[in-house]
Amino acid sequence: MKIKICGLKDPENIRQVSEANPDYMGFIFYPKSPRFVGEKFSKNTLGIIPESIVQTAVFVDESVGNIMNIVNNYGFEAIQLHGNESPEICKQLKELKLTVIKAFAMDKAFDFKTLAPYETYCDYFLFDTKTQAFGGSGKTFDWTLLSQYQLETPFFLSGGLGVENLDAILKLRHDILHGLDFNSKLEDAPGLKNIQMINKVLDTIRNYEHI
Repeated sequence: MKIKICGLKDPENIRQVSEANPDYMGFIFYPKSPRFVGEKFSKNTLGIIPESIVQTAVFVDESVGNIMNIVNNYGFEAIQLHGNESPEICKQLKELKLTVIKAFAMDKAFDFKTLAPYETYCDYFLFDTKTQAFGGSGKTFDWTLLSQYQLETPFFLSGGLGVENLDAILKLRHDILHGLDFNSKLEDAPGLKNIQMINKVLDTIRNYEHI
């Protein structure tokens, strides 16, 4: 099970999280987010992250041109699209040799048939809780909805994952659940992750997998 820690922006905190060695680290380039990296975010900040950790840039309804400017400037290898991006946008970015993660907001009214046009152009889907904002709500959705997912694209589970629901997370079963995306529930403040909680999550999940 892959573990992604998303919504990082503080250089020292980024260093600490990278030492915990998650599989993915996410950086939000959406100015309206409280976890926005900021206009002056230095690419040198990412230089301390080991190559084994997939650095992921997160966007919301951004143009392909602006996405590629950021990708090329910072050297990202993966992108996460967290807005209402079309299959065509995903196609363009996939053709530029990026790993594409497309997020979808989940509630009981979600129609899984809407995913089919995206499947060819996305490496992974990410299922997050539907709210008025674009992620970071700290709220879970009804995970039984995942039983309706029948496509072959692996997915990340997001939305309200934290220490307090680790037991429930470990009981989840789905053949193509690729990873878990942690954000606001492992924070002391928006964008500032609690290293003790991150280590507990990483240790608990990885020890469980080796039982």
